[in-house]
Amino acid sequence: MTADTVGGELPPAPADPALAVPPEPLELRDAMHKAVVAGEDWDGAFGGGLAVGALLWDGWGKALEAGGLDRGAFDAVVLGYRRELWFWFVGERTWRQAVEGLAGRVLRRLPTA
Repeated sequence: MTADTVGGELPPAPADPALAVPPEPLELRDAMHKAVVAGEDWDGAFGGGLAVGALLWDGWGKALEAGGLDRGAFDAVVLGYRRELWFWFVGERTWRQAVEGLAGRVLRRLPTA
């Protein structure tokens, strides 16, 4: 076993630095919670990606476009990941877990060279 292995296994590859996890949007989560508790149309207010897609696109968009993934394709990936984002919202996943999982899914959708 070498110093770069963990329990005989290689450590997981680091996430793409261009898709870094931004700070948790606590204000957004709180606003979503208030909307749900008040019985508002939170889906209409926050959209299919629970407003997380717009937040992440701000940080990841340039790198993803350079890799061949446009905003529409990104939004489709976020929409498909909605259940996991909901788990973050209700406290079943950490922000890091939700975003790193989404980043992995997005990277797998990049066009291959």
